[in-house]
This record gives sequence, C-alpha cells and structure tokens, in this order.
Amino acid sequence: MQAQKDKQEGLPHDEPGIKILSNDNPYPSADSQKKQLQPRRLSSYFIVLIESGSITYNLELQDYTLTDGHLLFAMPNQIFTPPAKTDNLKYFKLLFDENTLALLPQQFPFLVNPLNAPTIALDSAAKERVIKIFGILNQILYLDKFETDTEIILAYLNLLLTELNSAYFKNKTSANIFNTNLSKFVEFKLVVETSLTEQPSINAIAEKLALSTNSLYRIVKEYSGTSPKDYFINRLMVEAQRKLRYSGISIKELAYELGFNDPDYFSRLFKKSTGKSASEFFPRHDLSGE
Repeated sequence: MQAQKDKQEGLPHDEPGIKILSNDNPYPSADSQKKQLQPRRLSSYFIVLIESGSITYNLELQDYTLTDGHLLFAMPNQIFTPPAKTDNLKYFKLLFDENTLALLPQQFPFLVNPLNAPTIALDSAAKERVIKIFGILNQILYLDKFETDTEIILAYLNLLLTELNSAYFKNKTSANIFNTNLSKFVEFKLVVETSLTEQPSINAIAEKLALSTNSLYRIVKEYSGTSPKDYFINRLMVEAQRKLRYSGISIKELAYELGFNDPDYFSRLFKKSTGKSASEFFPRHDLSGE
C-alpha cells in the first residue's frame, strides 16, 4: 500500500531518495575522509562505475579492484569499506533507496546478485552508453540549478538499471534473463536474508518456494555451486564475521542472536566453516549506519 501511495504521489524533489557523486563533486578533505572511510553498513543501494583509473573496495570482507569500465554494486545492509581516492580516477557513484526502486516500472534481479558476483565488466559499447546515462543523472541531480521532474529522474534511473541488468546476465544465462530457475534462486536468497536468524529447515524453505527439496538443491547448486544447506550456513557465518569484526558483541551473545541455542556448537561450526576461532575476529568498529 505504501509503495502504491508513493507511486501515486511521486518523490518530492528535495528528497528524491537518490544521490550521485562524481569528479564534479570530489572527495572531501583528508580529515573528513578519515571518518567517512570507516567500514559502514549500507542503508541504500550503492553503485560505483570507474570510467578510468583503478581503485579497490572492500565489500562483505572481500576486496574488489575496479578498473576502466568496471562497476561494483551493493545492497542495503551489506558492510563495505570505501577506499581513499586514487590519482587520476574518473568515476560515478549512485545511491538510491528502496522507496525509489519501488517507483520503477520493472524489477532488476541483478540487484540481489544471484550469480554471487557484485561486479560487472562493461564492454566498450555498453560502457559508452552507461557513462552517458550517469552523466545525465549527474547533471540532473547535481549540476542543474533548476528543479527537474521526478519522472525524468526515474526514467533515466530505470534506463541505467536496465543496461546493468542486461550486462550482469550477459553470457551467463539463457536468452530469457529472468528464467524460472533464476527467479526461484532469487526468491531463495531473499528467504535466506529475511529468515537468517530463524534458521528454518531446508524442507521449510523448499515448501515456502513451492519446490521439492531435490528441485531446490538443483537450482541452488546451479547458481551458487553449493547446496542449500551449505549456502545458508556460509551466509550465516559471513553475518557472524561481520558482527564479530564490527561490533562489541560477545561470542555467546552472538550465538543466541544468530539463532543458536548452544554457543559451543556455534563456536565449533564457526571454526569448521572459516578455519579460525570466533575469538580471532576482534571487534573493530561500532557501526551506526551509512
């Protein structure tokens, strides 16, 4: 109902739920950067395109080096560490919230990263088109001194995400980008994210998705290379690492928070999955949001 209401009313210009950064609005001073470059939990979708140069981002405890024509995208609630700007870097960054996404006329399955690759390497033709769209959005959102109709902003955002969705799945799936199996895998990932600490059984997840356990196994194996159970455990352990690294929570408290009744079992599973004991992941930062 709220999404429908938003669609009817449109986004107000002073709070469009979308923001763009580029070389036109450069990095802050070194003192300001120090605070901004701390690990943070995203509150919006985040996309960065490197037009030229090279830079490395850390997303979900993994480093991703981006060069010319490479793009990184992230979802709300993911942890990432923005790097300090490198020399001779030309870039565009885009952030938009769930409410803005709900106003668009179609879905973009790449945003939930079903193929477990949060980067896209654009070919020369796609790179040229995407840079033009980023440039137009940059002009509308940052450079223009006059108000621009929200529908125009949304139209260009929709066009940009359509380009990226196509590039993400290019040569990776059949011509039907959002086929039935992929759709089910996206649904599986969303169930995992929304019920992570409840730790539902694989049978319960399969039933919720109207699949047999064998069908669910085949689909998850196809797109992730692992079984549904191992996928769930791996995702749970990533969440455990994030909380241990970036908050002051104790191992016992963390075990209960993640849905484990036995902290000792959690500790054994953590070590088996990561190769390290939970106590080796010391807290670093207390995240309060983006």
